[in-house]
Amino acid sequence: MSERIRGFRDLTDATHDPRLTIHDGLRIGDRVYRSRLIVGTGKYQTFEIMKEGLRASGAEIVTVAVRRINLDDPTQESLLDHIDRQKYTLLPNTAGCYTAEEAVRIARLGREVGLSNLVKLEVIGDPKTLLPDTMALLSATKILVKEGFVVMPYTNDDPIMAKRLEDAGAVCVMPLAAPIGSGQGILNRVNIEFIKEAVKVPVIVDAGVGTASDAAVAMELGADGVLMNTAIAGAKDPVKMARAMRLAVEAGRLAWEAGRIPKRRYGSASSPNEGKLE
Repeated sequence: MSERIRGFRDLTDATHDPRLTIHDGLRIGDRVYRSRLIVGTGKYQTFEIMKEGLRASGAEIVTVAVRRINLDDPTQESLLDHIDRQKYTLLPNTAGCYTAEEAVRIARLGREVGLSNLVKLEVIGDPKTLLPDTMALLSATKILVKEGFVVMPYTNDDPIMAKRLEDAGAVCVMPLAAPIGSGQGILNRVNIEFIKEAVKVPVIVDAGVGTASDAAVAMELGADGVLMNTAIAGAKDPVKMARAMRLAVEAGRLAWEAGRIPKRRYGSASSPNEGKLE
C-alpha cells in the first residue's frame, strides 16, 4: 500500500473512502489534499451560512480576498474569525487587481500579515467581462515565484498561456470555465482538454461554474480540481449546493478515472447474442 494522506482531518461522510492514498489527492506545492473542491468565502448572507457551506463542501482549501479582510483594526470582527485555520488552508487571492504591480502588492500584504505564501493570483483586464489580463498575470507570476510565493494563477482557457505560466513556476493553472460569476458552465471543453495535454501541473477549473453538473463535467474532462464561490454562495440553499458540488466533484473524478465508453452513432446491445452464457 502506498503512503496514505497524512495531516488532514477525518472525513466521516461515506463519500470519502478511507482507503484513498496520496496518489488520489490534489497536490498543491508540497502538500496533498484529499478534496479536489476549493471554495470561496464571499457573497454569503451571513458568516454562519458560510461556515456551514464550507463544512458541507468538504473542501480543505478556502480562498479569501485580501481586500475583504480588515487588516487595520484587529478588534473588529473579521472574516478570519469564522474560518478554522486548523481545518482549512487559507488561499489569499488578489481579486480586484487590474495591474501586475497591484496584484504583487496585495500578495505581499497577505503574506506580511500572516495569511499564507500561497496566492490565487488574479489580474483582471476588463471591468465588464472580468476576463484576465494574461500578460500582466504572467509578469506578476514571475515576480512572485522569485519571491518564494506558491502561485496559483487564474487565467483564460488558453493552452499556450497555461504552458507559459507553468514555465514561469506556477504550481498549477486555473483556467476559467466562463466569466466570473456568470454560471454558464464550461463554454469550451476542448480547450480544457488541450490545457491538460499542455501542462504537467494540476489544472483547476475556476470561474463560471453554475451547478453540480458543471463541476462534474469539469472533472470528467480530466481537471484535477474545481474552484467556485458564487455557485454555492448565491444558491437559494448554499449549504445544500455545497454538498451537491462536493458529490459532483467526487463523481466526476471517479468517472474520469473509470474511463467512459466511446460515443457511438448507433445503438449497441448491452446483452449481445454472441458469447452469451448458457
